[in-house]
Amino acid sequence: MNVQVNPAQQPPAQQSGVLPPPSPRSLADVGINTVMMRDILLKTMFRTNLTLVSEIARAISLPVPLTQDLVDLARSQRMIEAMGTMHATAGNEMGYQLTDGGKARALDALSQSEYYGAVPVPLEMYREQIQRQSVRNIKLSREQLMSGMGHLILPPDLLSNLGPAVTSGRSILMYGPPGNGKSSISHGIRAALGDKIYVPRAIEYSGQVISVYDPIVHSAAEDVRDDPNALRRTSNRFDQRYVYCERPSVITGGELSLEMLDLTYNPTARTYQAPLQLKATGGIFIIDDLGRQAEPPQKIVNRWIVPLEESRDILALQSGEKFTVPFDTLVIFSTNFHPNEIFDGAALRRIFFKIKIDGPDQANFLKIFAMVARKKKMPLDERAMMHLMKVKFPTIENNYANYMPTFLIDQIISVCEFEGIPYQMSPDLIDRAWSNMFVRQEAIAH
Repeated sequence: MNVQVNPAQQPPAQQSGVLPPPSPRSLADVGINTVMMRDILLKTMFRTNLTLVSEIARAISLPVPLTQDLVDLARSQRMIEAMGTMHATAGNEMGYQLTDGGKARALDALSQSEYYGAVPVPLEMYREQIQRQSVRNIKLSREQLMSGMGHLILPPDLLSNLGPAVTSGRSILMYGPPGNGKSSISHGIRAALGDKIYVPRAIEYSGQVISVYDPIVHSAAEDVRDDPNALRRTSNRFDQRYVYCERPSVITGGELSLEMLDLTYNPTARTYQAPLQLKATGGIFIIDDLGRQAEPPQKIVNRWIVPLEESRDILALQSGEKFTVPFDTLVIFSTNFHPNEIFDGAALRRIFFKIKIDGPDQANFLKIFAMVARKKKMPLDERAMMHLMKVKFPTIENNYANYMPTFLIDQIISVCEFEGIPYQMSPDLIDRAWSNMFVRQEAIAH
């Protein structure tokens, strides 16, 4: 991870190495049609009852001088009027309110789109920011990757394969038997990335607003707010229409459907919500449990062919108009099936890296078992361990899996707590835990 600094003292670009989006210095720099900006101003004032320019500026995510320019424009059109009083508690700022004409225009604009708040970023401007913070710009060292996987015990050759895959920013397919940490490795990759990027609150294309920032997906860094009376403004170091965030990590599993990869239109608000892969821009999109979705795996991968090969995605508006957006996401497919069972050769060619995640050997299994026992305060017992390794595992041909230590120890803890005895291991407790790990194949009368 990067050296810890105080965000209020250190410019964001120095914190992450990512160049920030420059703060607009004029209304022309915002890149949005002036009428659209004015209408967003009016709708925001109508919906929030804000009266001070400093508060309105924060709501629409523009610098105070530019917000004042918009207010002055609306005043010249008799849609806003000064309230005629100064607010002593707000640095003697003048208050403003909507005129009857301004309220009528706000209602008319709301009937066309309920969107208000942060002025959106034009798609073309967002393209430029994506290039500044591309996931393909990341160069991970072995030490950084190991740090991200700190809680996992992995064979060295696995890290040797994962490192180039992550650094390339290309697609990865991880496959192998269940319970061996494919999901944990995916999370470890995300942790290893470490730095931060800028996520737009919303983007604009062809007059339509598409919300991108999602608090469920994006982890915002510390918010730095300015004192309106301060001489130096820290927030003006980057365009406030963006949120400074951890690189996003979107995780889907068996619930994934192809519709989730399309724009979502809200007919009531008449606005769009970005699809999952657009929210994951600059970060990781993990498709876990591939093969468990309602859609066939081949069909899901076919949806990614253009994005994976051409670094662009094609989306469609409600009108049917199609447009392209940048595709800058590390896609990780994870499956318990053998790739040849669920893909044809053409699909496999388009997935750049294929990495098999096997179960641990006996030595690594014992390391994992000891680590989990220590973490859960379960004392190890030599007789119990010999019983586990010499009696139980031969019944499954010594097929070790990473999930087994946690499963067995949690089972033993449950028994100890129920019986009211101190945490301990014994051959009998191993047998009781083992009996819950597998279901015996047998006929059941109905």
